[in-house]
Amino acid sequence: MTPLLQDPARLKARLKELPAEPGCYLLRDGEDRILYIGKAKVLRNRVRSYFQSGSGHGHSPRIALMVRQVCEIEFIVTDSEAEALALEANLIKNHQPHFNVLLKDDKKYPYLCITWSEAYPRIFITRRRRFRSPLDRFYGPYVDVGLLRRTLALVKRVFPLRQRPQPLYRDRTCLNFDIGRCPGVCQQKISSEDYHRTLRQVAMVFQGRNDELLDLLDQQMQRYAERLDFESAARVRDQLQGIGTLTADQKMSVGDSTISRDVIALACDQRVAAVQVFQMRAGKLVGRLGFTAEALPDPGRILQTVIEEHYGQVDGVEIPPELLLQHALPQQALLQEWLSELRGRRVRLSVPQRQQKADLIELVERNAQYELQRAQRASEQNLLATEDLAQLLDLPTPPRRIEGYDISHIQGSDAVGSQVVFIDGLPAKQHYRKYKIRSASVRAGHSDDFMSMAEVIRRRFRRWSQAKAEGADLQALRRSTASTLHTGGLNDWPDVVMIDGGKGQLSAVMEALRELDLDQELVVCSLAKQREEVFLPGASTPLESDADQLGLQLLRRLRDEAHRFAVSFHRQQRGERMTRSRLSDIPGLGPKRIRDLLAHFRSVDAIQLASLEALQAAPGLGPGLARQVWSHFHPQVDDSPPEQPLPEDGPLPLGDPAPLEVAL
Repeated sequence: MTPLLQDPARLKARLKELPAEPGCYLLRDGEDRILYIGKAKVLRNRVRSYFQSGSGHGHSPRIALMVRQVCEIEFIVTDSEAEALALEANLIKNHQPHFNVLLKDDKKYPYLCITWSEAYPRIFITRRRRFRSPLDRFYGPYVDVGLLRRTLALVKRVFPLRQRPQPLYRDRTCLNFDIGRCPGVCQQKISSEDYHRTLRQVAMVFQGRNDELLDLLDQQMQRYAERLDFESAARVRDQLQGIGTLTADQKMSVGDSTISRDVIALACDQRVAAVQVFQMRAGKLVGRLGFTAEALPDPGRILQTVIEEHYGQVDGVEIPPELLLQHALPQQALLQEWLSELRGRRVRLSVPQRQQKADLIELVERNAQYELQRAQRASEQNLLATEDLAQLLDLPTPPRRIEGYDISHIQGSDAVGSQVVFIDGLPAKQHYRKYKIRSASVRAGHSDDFMSMAEVIRRRFRRWSQAKAEGADLQALRRSTASTLHTGGLNDWPDVVMIDGGKGQLSAVMEALRELDLDQELVVCSLAKQREEVFLPGASTPLESDADQLGLQLLRRLRDEAHRFAVSFHRQQRGERMTRSRLSDIPGLGPKRIRDLLAHFRSVDAIQLASLEALQAAPGLGPGLARQVWSHFHPQVDDSPPEQPLPEDGPLPLGDPAPLEVAL
């Protein structure tokens, strides 16, 4: 996506959409990453100031660098500037935008870091927020460093955590393990999974979800009081009061802040409806989801469709115990039973009419009104684009669901495929899928994009092919995709399939569809990169198209999104492969034996240089496995016993053939 500074018309339109109300704004780059989160008393004036070039003092170098990358602007309106301040702090803690970090004074505000990328994560206080790994997490910043240190020490007394950055002894645990302060991380007395589970509980404390810790402290204070140890009880009481000041309270909450809920409301006109889902966890707004849907006479029907589509795609643990709805649903009892089954516990759906819950619904509806205004403008463009694409591909009706596919690799290594979905011309990221290429022919040094693309298509449409082979009516299944509850899982039939590539990739895909007996059912095209040409199956020449027509621009956006998604997944796979030990590729060596080898030899290079006798003497390796490890690092060396040399004089050894006489 083009930065807004390079597209003045789109920038002007985005700035006009901003309301003159308090709230928070989110600036995103071309890859949909959040660059910066800010608050404002008047959103329109604050965001507009970033893009004004005639100011007397100008922007700082950091702000100027950020503004050049902004491709999209989002906002959330609030009731007051104070609420916007609390919401800004909560959003920054959850999303951790890059430029919010740069604007902080590292010498003033401390952070708490948990190194989730390690097998046994460390937890420590730092003033330099620099990501060593994307998995590491920073919490803060905290204004009172003394209070933060006391709280961290308290957490380490309540939860069994590693107390030292490095082990005190090489072959035994220290006193912390004996008194229950440490679970024995240095000697791996606890598994990595169990230790991560404990750290997740600790992380909830620094996310503001400190109810579990408060309960433990309250019980400890009661025990001190029962033993008449009032001094210790008073100290714990002060700690209880101090923990409450670590995180700021947020006004956008209800009284029973221990309940997690989603608040769902919409705003609609005669053609389109904008639906907003605010995710409230422990009384705080942690996320916001937006949907656009076709307008219907019954707004409850629209909400039901969104609920079916959204919650049918998430894990059960992500479904909250309560959903607050703006309107009653036509099948509310059925939806409540279905959500309860997905979650594994009871889910309650309600339509509040008064007090704070009704105020939440009203606030979400106001945000939906602003999204509707933007959707109205975007809907017109997307409608024109899908109609133009229908004319380009000679379709009877404009396509609603369009899928794009791409392959990414480096000379065959870490080959992956991507599937992205556009619905009504807009990305539907909940339907994105990614594939690891399984073909043995695709490996490092040998790539085959045709075979990889065919494999992805076969895996994508295998269920539909099986349904057709069993006598299912595909036309009836396509018509039933409007409801997630009644399709038996087959609810993802695309109106158009777009392949990133030329005639070669398209031919490979059509051959895979013929194997599935779906080549006559699907509408498939390909988009070549160099000249932006559209090819149809069996055609030797591309379709006649104009580079500026809306249908072709829609295909280009789909192609670029498929490429971005594939490259991101490829980089992730490549990074994971590069961080694995070289010993992981040796058959028979599991994690425990690898740890024993590294503990004995201290490094992989030392293992590679070790002799066969030294490997056999290592703990945990038998003669056969030691020879296998040695052969892995010396594949070209023949370790068979040398042949017996021939004597210079005398008879040849028995069994050896006589030397050949060569006539000169």
